[in-house]
Amino acid sequence: MKVGVIAVQGAFREHIRVLRELGADAVEVRRANELDGAEAVVIPGGESTAIGKLMRQYDLINPIKQLAHEGRPVFGTCAGMIVLANRIVGEESTHLGLMNVEVNRNSFGRQKDSFEADLDVPVLGADPYPAVFIRAPHIQSVGADVEVLATYEDRIVAVRQDNLLATSFHPELTGDLRLHAYFLGLAARS
Repeated sequence: MKVGVIAVQGAFREHIRVLRELGADAVEVRRANELDGAEAVVIPGGESTAIGKLMRQYDLINPIKQLAHEGRPVFGTCAGMIVLANRIVGEESTHLGLMNVEVNRNSFGRQKDSFEADLDVPVLGADPYPAVFIRAPHIQSVGADVEVLATYEDRIVAVRQDNLLATSFHPELTGDLRLHAYFLGLAARS
């Protein structure tokens, strides 16, 4: 299964490593033609403004929207979640605007406030999921079509809307492969 990982900025190498460990053909994507044949897309953490700007510069916005509208899974982590959101607190514009969520940027603080926490994520089984939060956003509100997968201290930190998956945290920085496996399962069913 070919999975395109947006590689314009951020933690794309770590996602590629995890996806390959799970048997996917994970490839770096910087140009639209590199999405050809992709069955799923990952938008990594990093800096959402930079990622959005570079995605526009490299003409990736419309091809990713098209793949999502065709039912291909798209997974946004941390900044990638902001890129997916159709509303961002304090911002007038969005990037992809695909997911029916309102995101609050950097709501867990600055870089020095980064932390790890065990989360209850029922779709991944009974064992706690080790989440890494780095200048993390959270989801302030969700539409009726969005399933909340996890919260931390009453803040929404993981969601799914049909073929779209988003987390406030960085699953690629843990040794736990369950969230990426869940995402690949979505791709296998699409």
